Amino acid sequence: MKELLIAIAQGLVEDPSAVRVEADDPAEDGTVVYHLHVAESDMGRVIGKQGRIAKAIRTVMRSAATKNNCRVSVEID
Repeated sequence: MKELLIAIAQGLVEDPSAVRVEADDPAEDGTVVYHLHVAESDMGRVIGKQGRIAKAIRTVMRSAATKNNCRVSVEID
């Protein structure tokens, strides 16, 4: 899951080397929270107008997690 999020983010930003993903330990309900870090200048590219790209990233991640029988959440820091 972490590799998928990194691949998506690196495709969107101008500085792919600044993309970092940190994963929290699973919560009580089994949800893993992924924290996406990008360069300050690339924040707009990852969030998108009115948060549309961020919402799309979260949707893709939830779909992939459903296929793997797990739950994920994505936070953009």
